[in-house]
Amino acid sequence: METAKKSTRKSSGKVSQDKIVNAYLEYLLSEGKQPATVFKFCLDLGIKEEEFYDHFGSFDGLEQHIWKRFADRTVLRLRADESFVTFSTREKVLAFYYTLLEELKSNRSLVLFRLQQVPRLEGLTPTYLKGFKATVEAFFESILSEGKENGEVANRPYLDKRYPQLFGLHLGFILLFWRDDNSAGFEQTDAAVEKSVNLAFDLIGKSAVDSAIDFGKFLYQTKTR
Repeated sequence: METAKKSTRKSSGKVSQDKIVNAYLEYLLSEGKQPATVFKFCLDLGIKEEEFYDHFGSFDGLEQHIWKRFADRTVLRLRADESFVTFSTREKVLAFYYTLLEELKSNRSLVLFRLQQVPRLEGLTPTYLKGFKATVEAFFESILSEGKENGEVANRPYLDKRYPQLFGLHLGFILLFWRDDNSAGFEQTDAAVEKSVNLAFDLIGKSAVDSAIDFGKFLYQTKTR
């Protein structure tokens, strides 16, 4: 009887978004699934159902918010660092990965729970990651555009437009590596980030092949003048 009174009590005051998020995460990680209905979730939390909808349209929308917030906080932290603008493009990408992993570390249980359901990289685009993915790719597009301007990233027609999406896939690799990393302080993940980013920039940077093509164009143009 006491339980019934508790679960049906009316909430007092405006419920915070964080209260709903924290209660959802507690349920998700304790039960291993989303709550059955928004109604039951709100009943147990002691809030009105419309208070949930003031913040989120559904549980999927709630989880999209959680994941997008990881990416948004990462970008905000980087942009707020005055030294960030002095970094090379490669250093900015590395800083993004390291800062994002710091953000995710405090919510590792949620990340592991979701990533256990993603056995392959191509599966890393479920609904709850849409906003996260969009923010990440927008960040990479901005940073890589700077790289093309300063010469760190080679201008390759058609292919260079795909770089932000390719780095999105690369992030999928990093997250799956981090998921399985049992090293102290996730040192192996840090090493994987550094080595894979260095490799990526060796591939998208101006290579000997690009230099040869440029020289060939130069010779052709000088002969046709």
